[in-house]
Amino acid sequence: MGNAAAMLDTYPVDLGGVDKQALARCIEECFTCSQACTACADACLSEEHVADLVKCVRGNLDCADICDTTGRVLSRHTGYDANLTRAVLEACAMACRSCGDECERHAGMHEHCRVCAEACRRCEQACRELLATMG
Repeated sequence: MGNAAAMLDTYPVDLGGVDKQALARCIEECFTCSQACTACADACLSEEHVADLVKCVRGNLDCADICDTTGRVLSRHTGYDANLTRAVLEACAMACRSCGDECERHAGMHEHCRVCAEACRRCEQACRELLATMG
């Protein structure tokens, strides 16, 4: 069990009809993706042809920020706002798709982009799966 699941199990109030497994997975994938995107941006900046990676770096940094924020929002349950949560999840899925697409363009030349693209795909899927449980 990951840290997110362990924390959800300790929450003192009933979370209602939330799918705890989908929520925990999404939180974990958001933080994993944020780290991967941050590391990928840094690696891109160290590449010889960094000018070719400007869009990738920007996408990495945007995605990292959005994923980190999403993971933090999903970790808070007091005063829950379903509409805000849906909007944040949609934004995160969109950022992950965009970043994943850009990283895939460079994956053949840069292993860090391949790893990042995979993290983005997993996070996008986790966001979409959680959204599907929210109705």
